[in-house]
Amino acid sequence: MKLSLTKVVNGCRLGKIQNLGKAEDRTMDIPGCLLYTRTGSAPHLTDHTLHKVQGVPAMAQLTLSSWAEHHEVLAEYKKGIGNFIGMPDSLFYCSLHDPVSPCPAGYVTNKSVSVWGVGGRVEMTVSKFMAIQHALQPDWFQCLSDGEASCEETTSRKRARKAVDRSLLFLDNCLRLQEESEVRLPTNCPLVLKLSLSFTAQYCSFCLILFQDFFLLVFLSVLQQNGIQEEVKYVDQIKKIKTTDCNQEMTSFEINLKEKKYQEDFNPLVRGCSCYCCQSHTRAYVHHLLVTNELLAGVLLMMHNFEHYFGFFCSIREALKRDTLVQLKELILRQAS
Repeated sequence: MKLSLTKVVNGCRLGKIQNLGKAEDRTMDIPGCLLYTRTGSAPHLTDHTLHKVQGVPAMAQLTLSSWAEHHEVLAEYKKGIGNFIGMPDSLFYCSLHDPVSPCPAGYVTNKSVSVWGVGGRVEMTVSKFMAIQHALQPDWFQCLSDGEASCEETTSRKRARKAVDRSLLFLDNCLRLQEESEVRLPTNCPLVLKLSLSFTAQYCSFCLILFQDFFLLVFLSVLQQNGIQEEVKYVDQIKKIKTTDCNQEMTSFEINLKEKKYQEDFNPLVRGCSCYCCQSHTRAYVHHLLVTNELLAGVLLMMHNFEHYFGFFCSIREALKRDTLVQLKELILRQAS
């Protein structure tokens, strides 16, 4: 794995992560995002319809919570999640929790972290966690950790310290189990760690010491999901913006197509949009699909929203390349107001 930077603007890095995948022949643009999936499939979309969406990221996100109750099947299969779901050439990142379905707080102990699957709460010990990772065989995975403190603005220093100590203990135990295991994860498989900003430096120094003890050539990535600038908090909304066309019609980030006013609106969802939904259908048609509970509504809306979401990150990269990030930020804030 290799990080290749082409430009750094006020701490925002533009470049590529290279040599990814089992054959080390894949690349990933940064800043970028992951393809959100549920048990390996994009919501509402088949692999065929997903290919109609432009700018799909190279790496897909899996959630441990969705596979925690089914990992025995994958363990018997022995070929990993990519072959199991019919996407052998894709890159996969396995996170602890589903970002769309926040889990209840207060279920982290010194021995386990709880995740919530279809059947309810699943207690995840270090040994069970590593067994699932060996069955999934992801390219990246988020190490077992206490990430609750990083999500709460009112977290006390004592709670943050406890979260760091627990996470370091989990990391140490995960690495020891991996060292003792006969089943090896790829040597270039990085661990992604979620932690409190209060103790980032301490966490990093401990992690580097642990990795030097166990592996000679392993890349450690510490993930903070705050976007490229912490004060910009719109990266999880629908984005309808292009840096090359700042004079486009200002459109609200969200519209409710179930509202009656759209039943005779024969415009595309967004004027000038090149997605399959906007090129082939109108707001009135999607309104009809929604009020009649047709499955096609979810398919069309997901294709549209995905394309704009992926396009947002493309716009960020283009803005960094052209030194127009400040103008892009101002335009987004103006649209959101």
